[in-house]
Amino acid sequence: MSFPILLFAAGLGTRMSDMVADKPKPLIKVGGKTLIDHALDFTEIAPIGQRVVNLHYKADMIRDHLAGTDILFSDETDQLLETGGGLQNALPLLGNSPVVTMNTDAVWHGPNPLEIIIQAWRDDMEALLLTVPRKQVSGHLGKGDFFHNEKNQLYRGPGNIYTGVQIIRTEALADITDTVFSMNIVWDQIAARGGLYGVHYDGQWCDVGQPSSIPLAEAMLHV
Repeated sequence: MSFPILLFAAGLGTRMSDMVADKPKPLIKVGGKTLIDHALDFTEIAPIGQRVVNLHYKADMIRDHLAGTDILFSDETDQLLETGGGLQNALPLLGNSPVVTMNTDAVWHGPNPLEIIIQAWRDDMEALLLTVPRKQVSGHLGKGDFFHNEKNQLYRGPGNIYTGVQIIRTEALADITDTVFSMNIVWDQIAARGGLYGVHYDGQWCDVGQPSSIPLAEAMLHV
């Protein structure tokens, strides 16, 4: 089975302060490599099909950076659509359901997160989120996002942290009429039906959400 993937690269990156004055956040370098290239490295596996990147802030810089690749672009330059709206907007390019989505503002040390989540996917799931225990996290300011029950179904609470990687059946977006909305709205609806699941990541994960996270990420990568 092949999974198309959407890489979220449209955000303003305001927490990065002056670092995004002249470039979009996905082009900030960690260990000599841009954040978006760190993410794209994981997509070079057989189960990943069409790759799509959404664009808003300084979109042309990302287009230029990825010129010559087979990546398609979902344009949000007129309006930033948030994560749910961004996925909905990209559906004509992604094609098949289910799809993988991945944030481009994190760095990983350990197994390929896309391989982990794809191996854990089952046909009875509506969405599967990759989460990580706090002890394996650097640079993240939140208190946690989800608890797992004995069936690995997710429910809200300050437990494990969402890593920004998921597989989701896009039919779950069909009842949402808003143009701009967060994935959180979709997850809450799926969770109420019992279809939201989680799988743990066994490696280290760094949320590169602010400038102080960059040396933490580089230390994690041993660069």
